[in-house]
Amino acid sequence: MFFVLGEYRITGRRASDIAASVEAGVGSGALAPGALLPPMRELAGLLGVNPNTVAAAYRTLRERGVIETDGRRGSRVRARPATAPRDELRAVVPEGVRDAASGNPDVSLLPPLDGALAAAADRYAKAPTLYGDDPVAPELGRLAKAGFDADGVPPGAMAVTSGALDGVERVLAAHLRPGDAVAVEDPGWGSMLDLAAGLGLRLLPVRVDDEGPRPESVARALAAGARGLVVTARAQNPTGAAVSAARAAELRELLARHPEVLVVEDDHGHGIVDLPLNCLGGVTRHWALVRSTAKAYGPDLRLAALTGDAVTTDRVRGRQRLGPGWVSRLLQYAVVELWTSGAVDPAAVARSYGERRDGLVAALAERGVRAQGRSGMNVWVPVADETGTVTRLMGAGWAVAPGARFRVESGPGVRVTVSQLAPAELPGLADAVAAAVRPVGGGRFG
Repeated sequence: MFFVLGEYRITGRRASDIAASVEAGVGSGALAPGALLPPMRELAGLLGVNPNTVAAAYRTLRERGVIETDGRRGSRVRARPATAPRDELRAVVPEGVRDAASGNPDVSLLPPLDGALAAAADRYAKAPTLYGDDPVAPELGRLAKAGFDADGVPPGAMAVTSGALDGVERVLAAHLRPGDAVAVEDPGWGSMLDLAAGLGLRLLPVRVDDEGPRPESVARALAAGARGLVVTARAQNPTGAAVSAARAAELRELLARHPEVLVVEDDHGHGIVDLPLNCLGGVTRHWALVRSTAKAYGPDLRLAALTGDAVTTDRVRGRQRLGPGWVSRLLQYAVVELWTSGAVDPAAVARSYGERRDGLVAALAERGVRAQGRSGMNVWVPVADETGTVTRLMGAGWAVAPGARFRVESGPGVRVTVSQLAPAELPGLADAVAAAVRPVGGGRFG
């Protein structure tokens, strides 16, 4: 069924489909800023669905910043471009409350940057960067390529971007246009979901288990017209999933039947996990893998190495030349110094996060609470009442992230970040979570 709004048809029978239809119209420009949407009951009647279904769709669109509602004046497309401000859903951590919500790495595991920056400045003084220089410092390019080769990433051209999300955005923009469908992990990284919506892309959610995206869910998204697939290789946010070798083989076989689909892999977990990378790139015509330095070396070190097919990397670098031009050679030299000095011991970092993450999952299991967390610094806990759980935990002295920041269609949950916690705190946190979620709601995620 459909509803005609001017020249644009709103379609769908599920809340997610109706929301996606409106988002696609906004992204394509067919629904202009300020366009008045039909009343919920009227749209429900014309689509042949329950008014609650339309209400849920409108609620999703409001949460993503696509529409705004003004009482009796109704709902309108917002005057600014479609975005999904999920960060606005983050919990404010009051004084005296333990922070298990922010998602930051453990600062005690980050290396000092003074020596690396001083070495970068010394190198720069001897050979200042000038207009026209290669945007990728040769030594950084060699080291990044060696790392990709060691992890079995297919040979590809190289680019450097200002972090993982910058790289993902540039790759998506190089191939996709507003209204195109992109398959995304659900639950998945809130900033990635924001970005796709901000680019006017239509989200097709893909279920995730401990081993990564579920093949049958990816297959449904591809059958529904997904032109791109974004996958987190390891330390998936918020579930901690990591693509296993067996899962990668299944997905590669599936993607081989869809050679025109763009595959984007985010390996932000490099340097903080001890699980191997199982790459999906190289099966389709266009692909990219982005490896950032933020989690291992510090969020303010805004640099990621990107590799992919020649067309994709050429488009990324070409568009980059028209904007920032390049990522500062000073940062590139600093990363070279960090990589060559052995400033971070990935095994030790992974062990530290793993002890806390696995300890919390085990403690929750002892208390009858099911949770997920295979790698990285996050644990995902399915719950029946997300808002109530977050509120009760805050009252008990613990701040966790509401799952709405990370979900498209998947069930409610909360994300617990262990990086700020000491092992001795885990039993107390597990007690608080168990008390907050009873009766336990939702099955094991997947």
